[in-house]
Parts: sequence; structure tokens; C-alpha cells
Amino acid sequence: MLGIMRASQAKQLADERRLDLVMITPNAQPPVCQIMDYGKFKFDATKKAKDAQKNQKKTDIKEIRLSITIDTGDLNTKSKQARKFLADGDKVKVSIRMRGRQMVRPQMGVDIMNAFFETVKDIATMDRKPAVDGRSIVMNLQPIVSK
Repeated sequence: MLGIMRASQAKQLADERRLDLVMITPNAQPPVCQIMDYGKFKFDATKKAKDAQKNQKKTDIKEIRLSITIDTGDLNTKSKQARKFLADGDKVKVSIRMRGRQMVRPQMGVDIMNAFFETVKDIATMDRKPAVDGRSIVMNLQPIVSK
């Protein structure tokens, strides 16, 4: 903390120390400046940003397709696959593609989606409830985050 001084005086002080005069808040009255090595400051900032990005977990959206005519064995197999995705921390998009006469009874597809959710509800929450969207029925699941 050097106090309030003229810009020319601050610049001269920075030159004597072979450092840079950097404006921190130019809109303040008076403007706040800092004497520092700007190259080192930028290097440290980019290094911190890279470390923060490295520590982030990127979540992917995995998709599982079901059919209205699926049997319980196949449903269990698909739920095991969904459990693996959810255990890895990924979101799961479950979809059913309706064909032909299946379009008449979309409620059957919603019932299958609800049955599928019942098999994975201990490790997942419903991000988006099963909704009919044209020829398809879509539901999104996300893993339960333990605190």
C-alpha cells in the first residue's frame, strides 16, 4: 500500500523496480493500480484456470433405447447398462421409438418408462419425466449426488 499518488509518479516507481503498473479497477475514484510483474501474473492465472478445468468432471449424456414390446429380461439388461452409466456419473437419456400401430397407445410406452425407472430409482432421479414427443417418448435420468 503506497497510498494515493500521481500516475507519472507511480509509473516511475514501477520502472525503478523493473515491474509493470497495472490498473486493477479503472472506474474507481481514484483508479486503483498495482505494481507487479504482469507476465508472471498472466502465467499464474492461466495455470490456475487449467488446474480448475482439470479438476472438473465432465458429464456425458448416454442414451438407452427401449421398445414398447420389450420383455422383462431385456428390460433388466438395459437397466444394468443404465446403472453402469449412472455409477460413472453420466446422465442417461431413455427413449422409445414408436412405429405403426404403437402410435395409437403411447400410454404403454410411458408405462414401460416408469417400469424402467423403478429398476434404477435407488441410484437415479428423474430429470425429465416421460413425455411423448412426436413418434418418440423421452425420459432423462441423472445420478443421485451423495453429500
